[in-house]
Amino acid sequence: MSRLLNYFFKGLIVVAPVFITLYVSWVIFTSIDNWIRLPIPGAGFVVSIGLITFIGFAAQTFASRILLSGLDSLFARLPFVRLLYSSTRDLLNAFVGEQRRFDKPVIVTLAGGGGARVFGFLTQESMDSFGVADSVTVYVPQSYGFAGNLLVFPASQVRRLDAESAQVMAFILSGGVTTVVER
Repeated sequence: MSRLLNYFFKGLIVVAPVFITLYVSWVIFTSIDNWIRLPIPGAGFVVSIGLITFIGFAAQTFASRILLSGLDSLFARLPFVRLLYSSTRDLLNAFVGEQRRFDKPVIVTLAGGGGARVFGFLTQESMDSFGVADSVTVYVPQSYGFAGNLLVFPASQVRRLDAESAQVMAFILSGGVTTVVER
């Protein structure tokens, strides 16, 4: 009986990630297709990717920069919209924009001297503007989610890692079960 149970769990380990990936992809494709209302399955997704890429290309022109600056200015005056727009823009810029913030993986020694440490990403190397001298900010993502905490630590407790940011992020998000490839 235990051998059958073992086979079941091994099968689950193979089937679940494949099924979840296919299901989420299917939901995304069909949702985009329904929004755009194209009769060819997956065409809406391709059109969306193309349109977003074209907008990114067009945003590099001088005229587009003026238009985007005006849009930023407009959204900055609207209370709720300002919070939503600036937070989303800053988050996306932190991951993929020109102002990437999650490119400095660190390990932080927690207070108490018990040897506990936490992985994170250095986001601000100085907190002088807040009156907190000799401190830095570290974003600590949570495992199995897209949430995290921004923590302030004395700079002496923070040590940079010689590791790829993407590998550290995958390691944290997986709860430490992802295999880290040595360089």
